[in-house]
Amino acid sequence: MTIEFVPVTSSEDKAALAALADEIWHEYWPALIGEAQTDYMVEQFQSLEAIERDMREHAYEYWFLRVPEDGRIAGYTGGHVEPETNRFFISKIYLRAEERGHGFASQTIRFYEDLCRERGLSAMYLTVNKYNDLGVRAYKGKGFETIDSVETDIGQGFIMDDFIMEKRIEA
Repeated sequence: MTIEFVPVTSSEDKAALAALADEIWHEYWPALIGEAQTDYMVEQFQSLEAIERDMREHAYEYWFLRVPEDGRIAGYTGGHVEPETNRFFISKIYLRAEERGHGFASQTIRFYEDLCRERGLSAMYLTVNKYNDLGVRAYKGKGFETIDSVETDIGQGFIMDDFIMEKRIEA
């Protein structure tokens, strides 16, 4: 099964993206980081206001992951180019629970590899929670290497405890 990448552009798209993010985050993350931190992170990083801010101030791009056969939205992804490092920061790859295990994350990584080549970028990178074993294993399996480990204070007493993983892009 394949997916297509539909750019998020309109106000309606942004609102739908925020609702989807809220749904996926509350399904997946409370077991790893707790309900309170999940709520806080959705508000700070996945809400309509956060999406609009990141697009406006940091040139974020977002895409819905749509299954062409029936038009359903399987998830979303987004990030932005970092001109100073010549890399693409993949901020988000999130799938609905029932859409995991169908190869959509792998297709998303290939999408970013192609995007990086088209834009002449030397690498892509992301952060992944150190306790998200599924994510860490998946990224390693796709050729990402751990290049750093960081603890980031995001306010309200919450910490993001992440690996930074990078994949170099061959021209």
